[in-house]
Amino acid sequence: MAAQGHRRGLDAQGHIEREGSLARVPYAFEAVVAAARDRVQDVFGARLDGAYLYGSIPRGTARVGRSDLDLLLSLREEPTGTDRAAARALETALDREFAEIDGVGILLFGRARLLSDLETHDLGWFVACLCTPLVGEDLAGHLPRYRPDTLLARETNGDLALLLPRWRERIAAAADTDGARRPLVRSLSRHLVRTGFTLVMPRWNGWTSDLGEMAGAFGAYYPGRAAEMRGAAVRGYEPTGDPAVLRSYADDLGPWLAGEYARVHGIKAPRP
Repeated sequence: MAAQGHRRGLDAQGHIEREGSLARVPYAFEAVVAAARDRVQDVFGARLDGAYLYGSIPRGTARVGRSDLDLLLSLREEPTGTDRAAARALETALDREFAEIDGVGILLFGRARLLSDLETHDLGWFVACLCTPLVGEDLAGHLPRYRPDTLLARETNGDLALLLPRWRERIAAAADTDGARRPLVRSLSRHLVRTGFTLVMPRWNGWTSDLGEMAGAFGAYYPGRAAEMRGAAVRGYEPTGDPAVLRSYADDLGPWLAGEYARVHGIKAPRP
């Protein structure tokens, strides 16, 4: 278990530090980041309030040809269907143009929602701590500093039980091929590992986005599930297309984790 006073990812006052920066973007990804910065402004124009990078590229850990490009866009008003269609088209265009990346994901939110009281310890924390400003005002200046406490744990990942029925629908709808299942295995693996980590985060007293370290922190407190979580961490980087893995996530590890999360931290505040 982590030693008392563990400070990984925290500043001297115990707040979670912002984990990425443009200075950490690897040289191989500079062109795609520059293109993304220009094109989000071209596509969304005056509707765009700000744009952020998140994930492995601004953390400096991205792998050429293996990592995806992750963007969060703050719009001046709530996103419309037209906005979402434009984002999907931009995802496709960037992914096709740049061989350095393996997929693009763009999240869209209205500025008011990102700064709302309801989202302070979920989307607000995400912007302030996990996102790197790329365009426009940095909303972190309007948000509090965050500690790795049970409130943050509850509001970030305390909704796993609500997600499990959707996961089962996605698993059932996935084509019966390795190629169709691998992206789903990667997505669900990462979600489970991050949820397992935030379950123990207040006791571990720190922050990390490294899946292996997350799984290790979890396993120190739940040794009976440690091997499963380590396997999920591996598949978060190198997914397989094994349908048995998806079944185990939806029917065993996922439900257990949801129940333990509710017991330890409670349920995330309902969203409209």
